[in-house]
Amino acid sequence: IKPFSKFQYFLKRVIDFSIAIPLLVISAPVMLYTAYRIKKESPDGGVFFTQTRIGKNAKPFTCIKFRTMRTDIDYFNPYTQENDPRIFKWGAIMRKTRIDELPQVFNILKGDISLTGPRAEWNKLTQEYEKEIPYYNQRHIVKPGITGWAQVMFIEGRSKDDTRQKLMYDLYYIKNWSLWLEIKTIFKTIWVMIGGKGL
Repeated sequence: IKPFSKFQYFLKRVIDFSIAIPLLVISAPVMLYTAYRIKKESPDGGVFFTQTRIGKNAKPFTCIKFRTMRTDIDYFNPYTQENDPRIFKWGAIMRKTRIDELPQVFNILKGDISLTGPRAEWNKLTQEYEKEIPYYNQRHIVKPGITGWAQVMFIEGRSKDDTRQKLMYDLYYIKNWSLWLEIKTIFKTIWVMIGGKGL
């Protein structure tokens, strides 16, 4: 598997800006309302959730999302479970509709990530996966994305077995990238959002 060429990255960057800037403008009212709901339902924490994640060439960056979980509950699991007690009501809606991902538009504009690509994973989990899952580090030869082929083709993500399954889709995406696959991934993401299949 080879990294994307300069021309492929140019095409992806054009798509990134063509969608990210209009999305930022259009979604501004939704993001303002989301900030209000988060503070109303879970006033114990901030509006945003930040986490160190791994980007292209294993370079760490700070990922920003809307916070969907309570901070006043003593419960930890790196995988989100169904009916997870940490998730407040509006947080669950954000996860199903992917609204919680909207602040990552700023990560796109900064160049940390692309619109599509392998999901940027938490640095601590990445270290674990690279030791236990063969070829996992191959995901890092390209920029990660807010959405990706793995996310739209395999919705689950609650265990290491799910991570292994998603890796196959990520490697397929990298190896077979084309403008058509990029567009197809974007439209499948919209379909997932409309169907409320996010987690």
